[in-house]
Amino acid sequence: MSSRRQGKTMPRRHNIVFAVAALLLIPSLLAQNAVDKQKSAAPSAQKAPTSAKVQPAAQVQPSVKAQPSAQGKNGQAAQQGQKPADIKPIVPSANRYEPGKVFLEYADRLYMDQSVSPDYQVLAGNVRFRKGGMLMYCDSAYFYDKTNSLDAFGNIRMVQGDTLSASANLLYYDGNMEMARFRRNVVLRNREVTLRTDSLNYDLRANLGYFDHRGTINDSRNTLTSVYGEYSPSTKEAEFRDNVVLTNNDDGYKMYTNLLQYNTDTHIAHIVDQTTIVGDSATIYTTRGDYNTDHDSGWLYNRSLVKTRRGNTLTGDTLFYDRPGGEGEAFGEIIMTDSAKCVTLEGDYGYYNEAADSAYVIGRCRVMEYSKADTLFAHGDTIRAYTAPDSSRVIIAYPHVRFWRVDIQGLCDSMSFTERDSMLMMYRHPIIWNEGRQVNGNLIAVHFNDSTADWARLPETGMMIEHVEAEFYDQLYGKEMFARFDGKKISTLDVNGNVQAIMLPQENDSTYNKLVTAESSFLHIDFVSNNEIERLKMWPEVTGTVFPLFMVKKGDIYLPQFKWYDDVRPKDKDDIYPKPEVDALFAEPDPSQRRSVSR
Repeated sequence: MSSRRQGKTMPRRHNIVFAVAALLLIPSLLAQNAVDKQKSAAPSAQKAPTSAKVQPAAQVQPSVKAQPSAQGKNGQAAQQGQKPADIKPIVPSANRYEPGKVFLEYADRLYMDQSVSPDYQVLAGNVRFRKGGMLMYCDSAYFYDKTNSLDAFGNIRMVQGDTLSASANLLYYDGNMEMARFRRNVVLRNREVTLRTDSLNYDLRANLGYFDHRGTINDSRNTLTSVYGEYSPSTKEAEFRDNVVLTNNDDGYKMYTNLLQYNTDTHIAHIVDQTTIVGDSATIYTTRGDYNTDHDSGWLYNRSLVKTRRGNTLTGDTLFYDRPGGEGEAFGEIIMTDSAKCVTLEGDYGYYNEAADSAYVIGRCRVMEYSKADTLFAHGDTIRAYTAPDSSRVIIAYPHVRFWRVDIQGLCDSMSFTERDSMLMMYRHPIIWNEGRQVNGNLIAVHFNDSTADWARLPETGMMIEHVEAEFYDQLYGKEMFARFDGKKISTLDVNGNVQAIMLPQENDSTYNKLVTAESSFLHIDFVSNNEIERLKMWPEVTGTVFPLFMVKKGDIYLPQFKWYDDVRPKDKDDIYPKPEVDALFAEPDPSQRRSVSR
């Protein structure tokens, strides 16, 4: 042995080798001693025995005489015919559960050589020690009875009741520190928990075992491996460091980290470092949280991320994820993405159900659709996305909906988009802006072709307004409107029923000098590529007037249904959230009931 124990110096290496060699020679020495007794005429009672059995405490305590050394008192006594001093094994009949005390219970053979070391006894064969309620078994041992320490070799077993046991090839026990050092093929068992390693230090005072050369802990739910690990049988708490891997024994998902705290009773993993949890349905990235491996669910903190097998992600300041149910909740600046649909949801709170392929976000919500070069940003106090029974995707937003894209902006009280027919429906006070043009009505339906609008319909009254200059606007009203688009530009417009129009036709010199009012039952307009009117047709009968601008009264330049909503028009992607002007608009009656506004 090369280690030092507190309060004493360990025997040198060559002394230990000598003692072990002597121990191995005991049986042959005993046999030779019997032969010598038969041959020798001299009395053998004067020779000191080299071994003795240690009997249980209830039996008579035998004595073992020390082998005389070349010099010393025992040697001199032998030369003078005196009886050598007895050395008795510690087999007391008193309290054998004395705290901190190690007792030798049994050994087939005991050997001690004063010339080698007076500090320890050599034991061999069915060796058994007791420390309180703990028993230790081994093939052979060095026993330091003065310091309650021992070194044990071969088939080591340590047993405490029916709950805790340990086995190894080697054991070094320091009685002063109450530290047991198990080496080679170490197995520690505590009920359903099994710890395996090649080097385990066990602090009996703290009831804590730890390894630092890689080990494995297995319980009924999980298997954990790491370079360093601690385990307390009394509290069931374990800590793992460096290359930690938790593998679920039932479902096979894995947890990777460099620092993990785990309870073998509750099977809860306490995450305190950057951790990745990989399963067949989702992958979780987090730095802090508690994951219940019994229920496969957990609370995760510090901007954690869940990524599903479909590629959808859920991020938030705090996450709750239930793996069997495929459910996730996020709190605080949450982000939900559907990479397949090119959609991202943001908000204060989010919920996701993988089985139903549904999600919703509330609070300061924003949805981003980025399938095209220009991203559409939209807000609603609540935004939902789900899969309909016919497997089509549906997205709805309500209330206080506003959206912005470079080429188009809009608002309404509620909005829905159905993937099956690529229809966007805008309800209650819907308004759409495109460059200098505004369209509003009671209901707006927009059809998309590959994320680009190809037609729009206002079935319950519609109003189109385009700013011309100063306080003048081109205005068009009807009971129904239908527009077609070519790319991002309007190509045709049809208005049916109670058509009313106010227009400022541009002169050849690009000036405006007259105002035209007209009424009819039907109207059709063809536009050129720059959104200018190429042809306008009204039928069957048209009534109207033409006024020089200098003769037009201010009350005649607006239709009764006119209102310019530029104050609630989103200006950029961050100007889509609620504002007082929008709240005032939604508090008004429907557009069809709104009174005229004079300018």
